[in-house]
Amino acid sequence: MEITLTTPALLFPAISLLLLAYTNRFMALANLIRSLKQRYATTHNQMIYGQIENLRVRLMLIRNMQAFGISSIFGCVFCMFILFAGYITAGKYLFGMSLILLMISLALALREIQISVNALRLELDDLEGTSEMEARK
Repeated sequence: MEITLTTPALLFPAISLLLLAYTNRFMALANLIRSLKQRYATTHNQMIYGQIENLRVRLMLIRNMQAFGISSIFGCVFCMFILFAGYITAGKYLFGMSLILLMISLALALREIQISVNALRLELDDLEGTSEMEARK
């Protein structure tokens, strides 16, 4: 496989957009946690506490998604430096490592989305249970 200086640069736009999306998810979760923490402080509702615990797991996943994404872009930049220095074989391995780091980041993103969907499904199930109980009254 032929690898040039521009090959790792092809990942820059994709990784940058991924990191922006990860940051947006992080900010949305941070705001949600703050609001739920306030609600929990006044009500001490265990369901709210459970949601906060769920968000804690998601927050850790997003942190790891960002870390692997940043490591991937760092690897691409370092790969370009290595290729510029003329070490083609080392550059190939470094670029492969960057791709693996990006795949780990994407796998963590998939897991975070699964957790998010499950949490929303629980909310909807709770809403349906409440409306069924009201209909019986």
